[in-house]
Amino acid sequence: MLRYILNRLVWIPLVLIMLSLITFVISRLVPGDPVKLAAGPQARPEQIQRLTEEFGLDRSLPEQYLRYMGGLLQGDWGYSISNRREVLPDLLTFFMATLELSIVATIIGLLVGIPLAIVAARWRDLWPDHFSRFVAIGAVSVPIFWIAIILQLVFGQILHWLPVSGRFDPRQSYPPTFTGMLLIDTLLAGNVQGFFTALRYIFLPAICQSLLVIALVTRQLRGDLLDMLRRDFIMVARANGITERLIWTRYLMKNALIATVSMLGFLIGFELGGNVLIEFVFDWPGIGQYATKAALLLDFQVIMGATLFIGVVVVLVNLVTDLVYRIVDPRIRFT
Repeated sequence: MLRYILNRLVWIPLVLIMLSLITFVISRLVPGDPVKLAAGPQARPEQIQRLTEEFGLDRSLPEQYLRYMGGLLQGDWGYSISNRREVLPDLLTFFMATLELSIVATIIGLLVGIPLAIVAARWRDLWPDHFSRFVAIGAVSVPIFWIAIILQLVFGQILHWLPVSGRFDPRQSYPPTFTGMLLIDTLLAGNVQGFFTALRYIFLPAICQSLLVIALVTRQLRGDLLDMLRRDFIMVARANGITERLIWTRYLMKNALIATVSMLGFLIGFELGGNVLIEFVFDWPGIGQYATKAALLLDFQVIMGATLFIGVVVVLVNLVTDLVYRIVDPRIRFT
């Protein structure tokens, strides 16, 4: 296992270098001048020239890339052209908001998807199975932004139960930052009211983001459970008088969850990349919204930083997923 981990870690810098090259080339090919956008329409030519020199955009493209990568190796992620702030602290702040949303959405997705899959497999071709398949197909068939808007109208505008945008009530004092995740920070600060406030704000976007998890987990796990039910070892277990409850908990679920665990790595990586539609509809200050706004402003430093940061996270999530996959299925051998 140690050799496998070291081998994967060796490839991470190569993957990130290729990712940085592709991002750098694409961002520079997009027409437009980020300095003019940042300086504003009233900026004088000498001001634009000074900003261009300040951010090194007057140099050749190879020199710009090498300078950026050199600074990156020293821990310097650069400054945003649009707001003159350091990129790395902003990336960490926005990423923690996305991480919190992804964790809550994944938990909701698993709590709903796994029981739906069990019900569907246990009562195959009966109404519980039809209902679970209807939920799974509907969750990925209906546009997510439409579902988000409907939830905002129903729970926000009509019932007035939940807030429809933002991350925390601006009328309350913002909790002290320990981890960057408000649900945890409010608990660490002993602020129970703040915890329930943060929970109310995260509920609707988490429900929307969990729909993909519910759909994929339900379909994947249902199919694996039905496949396992036809295996010989299940028939032998029943012939030996083992109870159905023990068969489902010890034999079926343990084997059927292997493929689902592997799929969750992809889903979590996708969610941590930032679900842009959800973050924009609910005005959730996540890394997806942060990177998209930077792309619209041609803010090269932020675009490069966000892409590399998300790339590192996705690679590490996939590495952890492979290790968990090995723990769940001891038959897998690392090479």
